[in-house]
This record gives sequence, C-alpha cells and structure tokens, in this order.
Amino acid sequence: MTDGTNDRIDARRGFLKFGAVAAAGVAVATLAAEKAAAQAPAGSTLRAVLDRGKLVVGTGSTNAPWHFEDEKGQLTGMDIAVARILAKGLFDDVNKVEFVRQEPAARIPNITTGKVDIVIQFMTVSPARAQLVNFSRPYYVEGVALLMSAKGKFKSHQELIAAGSAARASVLQNVDADQLVKQALPQAQVLQLDTQANVIQALDSGRADAAVVDLSTVGWLVKRNPDRYVDSGFHYNTQLYSCALRQGDLDWLSFVNTTLNVAMHGHQNELYDKAFFEFFGAAPPRRVPGFPMI
Repeated sequence: MTDGTNDRIDARRGFLKFGAVAAAGVAVATLAAEKAAAQAPAGSTLRAVLDRGKLVVGTGSTNAPWHFEDEKGQLTGMDIAVARILAKGLFDDVNKVEFVRQEPAARIPNITTGKVDIVIQFMTVSPARAQLVNFSRPYYVEGVALLMSAKGKFKSHQELIAAGSAARASVLQNVDADQLVKQALPQAQVLQLDTQANVIQALDSGRADAAVVDLSTVGWLVKRNPDRYVDSGFHYNTQLYSCALRQGDLDWLSFVNTTLNVAMHGHQNELYDKAFFEFFGAAPPRRVPGFPMI
C-alpha cells in the first residue's frame, strides 16, 4: 500500500517536473522562433520586414468597405484590418504597418519592383495575374448581390422573379452588364448606368427595384442603413480576394498564409471577426472543431 502511494507521488512529481520543463520549453521555443525568422534566407521579404520593424502594405483609400478614410482621415476597412492582422503576427503590434496608397493599376508593379511588401487591395485572383505575383489564401469570397429598398414594393429575389418584366434592375455599365443581371433576373428590365453611385441612386429614387452590386457593398450598406436597404438574399458569381506577394519568396508566402489561416479558422480570430462584422454586418461561419475545412 505504501509502495503504491509512493509510486503515485513519484509519478506526480515527474509529471509536474515535465510540465515545468514543457512550459519553459514554450518560452524558449518562442524566442527561438523569433531568431529563426530573423535568419530567413537573404533576400527574403520576411527577413527584410522583421529587420525593418514594420510592414509596408500597398492599398487604396476610396472604396468602402475595403479601404477608405474614417472621419479622422485614417485608413480603415477590411483590407486595412487584414494588414493589421499580419502586423500583429509579425510584431505583436497592429500599428507596425505603413500604408502606401496606390491606384489599382499600380498593384502588380509595386509588388514586382519591391516598393511594397504586400498588396492588400480587394485584388481578384486569376490565373493570368498568378503568372506575375504569388497570391495568398483567399480572405474573402466576393460575389454579385441584389440590393433592394426597404421602402420598395419588392423585398426579395423571389418577388423580383415573380414580377418578370415589370422588375427593373440597375447595374454598372459594361459589356457583360445585361448578362450579369439576367443570371439573377431573366426577365427584368436592365438600366445600365455610368457609376456605382448612380446605380444605387436609381434604387433610392425608385427608378430601379434592385441594384446589382458587389455582395460586400450590400453588406456594408444594409448594416449602416437597415431602415433604408434590404439584402435580397440572392448571391452569385463568386470571385476570390487575396493578398498579392512577390514571386519566388516562399517563406514570406508561407508566413502570410499561416497567419491568415490562424485568424480565419484557428484560435486568434478576434481581429478578423470584429472587422467582418464591422464592414459586412455579419459574423463569419462558426468554427467547428474536428476535420479541417480550411
């Protein structure tokens, strides 16, 4: 009896000792990881960013809810939040990031010339672009949606379908505009307009029963003006938004992908979830432990 008790005491002491060693090991591993990152291969963007002490991000400033100025003139938006998630992963400080404001046409040139470390600017992934830059894992799946007026006579996609040719849809003018509308509303009248603002103004004025715009735009407007706008609930034509990075720099790409995976699907998702709700008015799908679905 005594021998058994002593054995259990010795086992517990061994377990506690192992726990203390493991805890110390975590601290050592953390320090070792920081040193290892700093020893990334010469020419690595990861090494350059760590040595510099800040992340340089190319983005825009005029497209809510992705990148725009708040009332204080500071950049905000979902793209800005993703940049801060990366800064948090690099330096444990969301503010260690410098934003370079650029036009969409400068996104790929500024990556390939090294003017910025990464572009986070609602950039659609395509095979043609992937020949010029590396793309991170997607951080948003964009699509087309139907924005409707809370005061309009139709409140859902099904009601618009039932209205047939009596329904009117506004859309930004382009060669595929009619086809884009007809995918959702085969019989609707199509109003092609020259700017996105005019597309939405047509809905506001009653000239259109639905505005065919980006899903992110619908989420942004409905959250900010729930008494004014309604989401029809019909979304289609998916496209992927990803960060763009310089080609041939796989340790940098791996770091960005790892950080986004942890923020979107792992245990450090506070920043991503907060931004998703703030800018799109919705919570991401609940993360369910078990088989990985990332």
